[in-house]
Parts: sequence; structure tokens; C-alpha cells
Amino acid sequence: MKTLVTYYSESGNTEKLAKAIYEGLEATENEIAPIREEKNFGDYDVIFVGFPVHGSSVPLKAEKSIKRIPEGKMLALFGTHGSLRGGPLSISAFHYAITLAPEANIIGTFACRGEVKASLLEGLMNKAEYKFWALEAQSAAGHPDDADFEDAKQFAKQMLLKAKQLLQ
Repeated sequence: MKTLVTYYSESGNTEKLAKAIYEGLEATENEIAPIREEKNFGDYDVIFVGFPVHGSSVPLKAEKSIKRIPEGKMLALFGTHGSLRGGPLSISAFHYAITLAPEANIIGTFACRGEVKASLLEGLMNKAEYKFWALEAQSAAGHPDDADFEDAKQFAKQMLLKAKQLLQ
């Protein structure tokens, strides 16, 4: 089984998560690359696409990449965000990401917190509509951490097991 882990990262959080997912892929032909390298998705059986959640959505660079996933390809989405794990802002982003690849076979999603740049938080604290989120995001400092990376590795293993079952 040929697997690609591709990601878009601005602060380095999503890149770190991508590397943990890549490490969790055992006994398969694997490749890891940033989205900017624009791999031919048709060459892979399973594609992991990662992105940071921005404003409850998917950054344009990641959006364009997700839209390129060919029909029937197995797709696992992952991302980082400043919100609480399992919160509505990150869930909205993943729901949207799934709609970007309507012909893909979505096999799973994974999200964890990622530290938000202090300069961004400072700016958002002064805007009433973002103040609550900025306060929440402050607690994401230090993430992703070792526990997040272990969860990402387990996610990768689960997605490969699921993909193998689907290929049988």
C-alpha cells in the first residue's frame, strides 16, 4: 500500500503532527511532503492531508489540494487548532474539508490543539468578536505535545488498518 502524508503548515504545528502521523505508518510504502510540492495523488492508495484550522475553516492552499483528491481515493484529514479539542470551530472546519473531496473515500479525521502565535492572540484580544476564542486559545500553549503526537501515530495506524480492510 502506497501512502502519502501531505500538509500545509504556517507555524510548524501541523508539520510536527504530519511527521508524527508519518512515523505511525509502519510496513507500507510511505512518503511525506508539504502541500506546495503538489504530488500526483493518483499514485497513492491512502492520502493524509493536514492543515491548520483558520477561522473555523480550511486555508486556501489546503483547500485547493483537497479538491484535487481523485475519485475513490482513501483520504484521512488531520489538523491543528487553538480551540478546545472536539470544539465546534474545528469540527466545522473538518465538515467543510470533507465537502471539498466529495468523490473521495473519507476514512477518518484527527485534530489536536496547536499553539497560536502570541502576536495573533494579542491582536484578537482587542476585538470583541474574537476575545473569547483568543482567551481559549491561550491554553493551547505547548501543543502539539508528546501525548498529541502519540495520538497522531495511533490515528495513522488505525487509518491503515481501515484502508486495508476496504481494499480486501
